[in-house]
Amino acid sequence: MDIGFIGLGIMGAPMAKNLLAAGHRLAVYDIIESSMDALASLGAYKAKSPKDVAERSSLVITMLPNSPDVKQAVIGPDGVLEGAKPGLALIDMSSISPDASKEIYAACQAKGVEALDAPVSGGEPKAIDGTLAIMVGGNEETFEKWKSLLLCMGSSAILCGPAGSGNVAKLVNQILVAANIAACAEGLTLAQKAGADPYVVLEAIKGGLAGSTALNAKAPMMLAENWKPGFKIDLHTKDLGNVMAAAEFFGSPLLLSPILLKMFKSLQESGFGQEDHSALKKCYDLELLK
Repeated sequence: MDIGFIGLGIMGAPMAKNLLAAGHRLAVYDIIESSMDALASLGAYKAKSPKDVAERSSLVITMLPNSPDVKQAVIGPDGVLEGAKPGLALIDMSSISPDASKEIYAACQAKGVEALDAPVSGGEPKAIDGTLAIMVGGNEETFEKWKSLLLCMGSSAILCGPAGSGNVAKLVNQILVAANIAACAEGLTLAQKAGADPYVVLEAIKGGLAGSTALNAKAPMMLAENWKPGFKIDLHTKDLGNVMAAAEFFGSPLLLSPILLKMFKSLQESGFGQEDHSALKKCYDLELLK
């Protein structure tokens, strides 16, 4: 199948590679030339614009940082919809606001383009392995048509409801992940301050109710002070900002999310925005919120 892929960052690049490995033909686009070169060396076509991607594809996938980036790539000048031909489909796998997803969906509908919002969870390791959790919003028939394609990049793909629902699920995911990582950081700090061996404490608790994917993935990084990003502080801060906006729109009370956002912003302000979100541990080690 001829697939277009726009956005070849920390998540998009390995996802695109998995599609190539599954035998699909890819036209790729990214504002960073070297990101396209890496995929071109594996057989992808380097497109000149999102419009060029769309003109060469039956399906276009976008994996971009935030709502304005997706709108620019899809709706903007030289965007996907300018190059859309009959039968084109768009799957936006970016983590953006549900309102933006609905706006993009409506614009696609007006051009006769099928569209899904399908954000993912799992970070770079699961993007590489092709075992992402994919949360989808859109029409059920469209979802069933493209589900097998999504499973080239993930171990699960669940339809959560109409357009925008995938990104509602992703916001819920990001609250839970942030809270889990913050709890890991706080608990390990207590263990260290109390003179306990944090590695032993980790072994003791991870098989119980406190055990989680986040604990297993992020606690060892904290203890090793390994901040190589699988998912960046900057991106998680953006997601929590979208949580705040969505909660205000829907009238949903928030208690934890404002605290978590304050922690993430303190790391950004201290110059750690490009580090892994496990760097929440630095809020405790450096007493950033004291």
